[in-house]
Amino acid sequence: MSFWGVGLGLLGITHAPSTLSPSPSQPLSSLFLQACSNHARNSPPFHHSHLPPQTPPFPSPFRRQIPHRVPPPVPKPPPLKSPETQTPPIISPPPSGNNPLQELLLFLDSLGVDSFYCLHSHPPLISTPLSQIKSTVDFLFSLGLTPQDLRRIFPMCPELLTSSTSATIIPATTFLLREALVETADLRHVIHRRPRLLICSVERQLRPTLYFLQGTIGIEDVSKWAPLLSCSVESKFIPRIEYLQKLGFSYKDTIIMFRRFPSLFCYSIKENFEPKFDYFVVEMGRELKELVAFPQYFSFSLENRIKPRHRMCVDKGVCLALPTMLKLSERRFRERLEVCCSSSAPVRTSPLWCTSTNTDGDNVT
Repeated sequence: MSFWGVGLGLLGITHAPSTLSPSPSQPLSSLFLQACSNHARNSPPFHHSHLPPQTPPFPSPFRRQIPHRVPPPVPKPPPLKSPETQTPPIISPPPSGNNPLQELLLFLDSLGVDSFYCLHSHPPLISTPLSQIKSTVDFLFSLGLTPQDLRRIFPMCPELLTSSTSATIIPATTFLLREALVETADLRHVIHRRPRLLICSVERQLRPTLYFLQGTIGIEDVSKWAPLLSCSVESKFIPRIEYLQKLGFSYKDTIIMFRRFPSLFCYSIKENFEPKFDYFVVEMGRELKELVAFPQYFSFSLENRIKPRHRMCVDKGVCLALPTMLKLSERRFRERLEVCCSSSAPVRTSPLWCTSTNTDGDNVT
């Protein structure tokens, strides 16, 4: 092989064109340069991708290896849904078994009764069978009570819901009708006013109280005061009788006062008897026999009725009997004061006559 052929082989030119044939008159160096120029025009442009891949160098003990960490994928945000296209949540159906407490609450709510108040004030209601409560409600409906009545009496006496209809409620109702002689037409009003009557024991509560009111106090028609039958003789009646005796009333006058106005048994000693009696004796300067004749004095408000009218009488210089001073309406009371101020002193037969002008000690009229 000639020298120029070796040079063309190094350039990757294996077959030289005929135009590159050497001639005696043309030097070899010019032929070599012409071949390189033709190869550059006919070859594709050079790019670094044509280079062979380089193999990574061998690890060196003097070079720190940095581990290659792949970043975690970024979670995609959930797609936004409009209220129209948003699917509603799946609600699992309630268990097949019935909940007794839930049925009880639903039944009381259907009557309009405040079930949560009844449960809070009387927790044993939670364990009461619904069939027993329905039996009680049906019996009360048979007595003429309405759902409006039940909405009042059950919160007043939630024990009525847990009492046995046959063992407690029916015997108490029979006692009111047959022994206390409450009229059937008045029974609804009596229960509406005092529902606790229906849960009282006939032998231990109702019948002993009836005998006390009839025999000791002397009340002939107890049916008019039927709510008192639920009160205890030992803890309520006797302490009030003893208190009035301590104030200076005789036992006979005390019994007369309770017979004339049995509602005295319902008044508080500390909140009613004490302040009203002190004002009656200290400020008004009245005598005890006026209270014996008119025990209804304790039923009027001390601040709204007794004190204002007594002061008006004092300002006018008039002394009226207790019924005249307290029972009249405001308009009639003022008219009565004007009549007393513009006329002479009343005669003894006048209803305006009172103990302050009665020198002979006659009873108050």
